[in-house]
Amino acid sequence: MPRIYTTTGDDGTTGLIGGKRVPKDALRVEAYGSVDELNAILGVVRSYALPESLPEILETIQDDLFTIGANLAIPEGANPAEWNIPPITEAEIKFLEKVIDEFDFRLPPLQRFILPGGMPAAAMLHLARTVARRAERACVALSHTEKMAPQIVCYLNRLSDLCFVLARTANKDAGRSESHPTFGKR
Repeated sequence: MPRIYTTTGDDGTTGLIGGKRVPKDALRVEAYGSVDELNAILGVVRSYALPESLPEILETIQDDLFTIGANLAIPEGANPAEWNIPPITEAEIKFLEKVIDEFDFRLPPLQRFILPGGMPAAAMLHLARTVARRAERACVALSHTEKMAPQIVCYLNRLSDLCFVLARTANKDAGRSESHPTFGKR
């Protein structure tokens, strides 16, 4: 079995799919690193007791995020099909929209901003929402300098919305009320 460490990154570079080496602080690496972090957070969320359909939904999303990360780890101009990496398509985005609509329908309308928190799964979903936004920002920054599939940004945008809706749902299902910012009025 090969060692887990290679020492090839000790010089501050990392390898993209296909072997090209880039600095570890490159926009592409920041983008797929944020997607990887988001995927790990959703794995933590899956470890909590969740409504019956949610673990399967989250696993589907984690698989999509792995696909996004792989697409982002391919150097510009390379063909993802060469490594059997599928694109993110409108179908995956529509799936997120369908899930958002299903869960949002059960929630009371938002009247005010809410503070992140509540039960542990909800708090982690709020964290996932913020990491999804960071991943989205990193992908937008990357898109200004390198060509990338626009569906990736769209997917991350929808996913942050879904994490927000799921956090609200988790708190509602647990009987936890939403906290609201006071904007300094105590």
